[in-house]
Amino acid sequence: MPFSDYIVKQAWARSSGRCECTKTTHSHARICNKRLLELYRGDDESEYGWEAHSKSDLYLNELTDCEILCWECYEEVHYL
Repeated sequence: MPFSDYIVKQAWARSSGRCECTKTTHSHARICNKRLLELYRGDDESEYGWEAHSKSDLYLNELTDCEILCWECYEEVHYL
């Protein structure tokens, strides 16, 4: 279930347009922090592409459950 636009906008503002991934198994330091562009949500071919991701398996429509991930981190969470 996708997050509401309101939650995604809040998460985007919190992230300051940067990837919030902290997964230690990914190829970045403590936090990814990659710069993203708001218009590139869902763009898997742009270096600025990103998606909103649920931190839990419950897919709560809450800000605390929503994190902004660059496309690389998003794919690692979902497809690897």
